Amino acid sequence: MSASPPPSVTAPWSGGAVTGRARCVLAPNPGPMTLDGTNTWVLVEPGSTDAVVVDPGPLDEGHLAAVLTAVEDAGARVTETVLTHGHLDHAEAAPRFAEITGSRVRAVGRGHDDLGDGDVVRAGGLELRVVATPGHTADSISLALPADHVLLTGDTVLGRGTTVVAHPDGELGAYLDSLERIAALTGDGSVTAILPGHGPVVPDAAAMVAFYRVHRAERLDQVRQALADGAASEDDPVEGVLRRVYADVPASVWPAARLSIRAQLAHLAR
Repeated sequence: MSASPPPSVTAPWSGGAVTGRARCVLAPNPGPMTLDGTNTWVLVEPGSTDAVVVDPGPLDEGHLAAVLTAVEDAGARVTETVLTHGHLDHAEAAPRFAEITGSRVRAVGRGHDDLGDGDVVRAGGLELRVVATPGHTADSISLALPADHVLLTGDTVLGRGTTVVAHPDGELGAYLDSLERIAALTGDGSVTAILPGHGPVVPDAAAMVAFYRVHRAERLDQVRQALADGAASEDDPVEGVLRRVYADVPASVWPAARLSIRAQLAHLAR
């Protein structure tokens, strides 16, 4: 029997206030890969005038204005801009947003403001702990907000559906390790909900991560079977696996499926 996602993730999503500290401003870039659009997260400690903005999103001036309005409505100013990873739908606006706000941009591999596992980003009493979760991309991080028991996961765990391992930068072994790491955080009660980079908030983090882990194991078994059924001997094994395993996936996401297949084949080859 195939793994099923938690039923709550089918709810419509338009952003808004999620916790006393976190508000989502949804970017106007919906699509097969971005779902409802990119979630830009505005984080402010109650009573503080300092804000952290996570993933300012695509370079869309209207969206950036909406993010600034959300910050101003909270009575704050942006002091830190943080990226969960470098894909354009999350990070393209970062230089412009930093210019507008005067904030510095924090990310993996960004120079003197690089972030590493275990680092803490602070702003007016708010504390975000960096959790290295590579796999979707090599530079992917998640951000734990201990005060709310939530984890901002970027594209590592989505609000609905599953994410792509973006081969060759993304790597399946690292991704599986990252899921294990998040599962440990949900298991000890540190994280109860997920604030994803796309799609609705996941209220049951443990259930979603369990679904992701089972789904990945099932996909690997399906790929092994597809290879045994003849895909391995075809001129392009990726296309052979695509036809056999991803036949029920819309053609609009086949390019992403091919990336995941390449990641799966590289993982199995190791």
